[in-house]
Amino acid sequence: MTERIKAVLAFVATLVVVVMATADGQTICNMPVSALMECKPAVTPPKPPPPTPSCCSSLSHADMRCLCSYKNSNLLPSLGIDPNLAMQLPTICNLPHPAKC
Repeated sequence: MTERIKAVLAFVATLVVVVMATADGQTICNMPVSALMECKPAVTPPKPPPPTPSCCSSLSHADMRCLCSYKNSNLLPSLGIDPNLAMQLPTICNLPHPAKC
């Protein structure tokens, strides 16, 4: 797997944590929960919309190494998140190469 793919998988795993989080104002890996939730439609099949500008902006400020720590989550499919779609977010958002996972 490429580094970018691994980082995106980590990001998607972080979405899992966000879905389970209930507190407003909480951040995960330098991303507000609300920003992570904004990204969820872009990684949810069957016909995901493109990520919002806010999603991409938040992702560009995220701690990618932190997001990488979530890369091996087994919960993603159970939350309706497609890891393959998540791997495309950095490219779609025109982000530079993320940290190595």
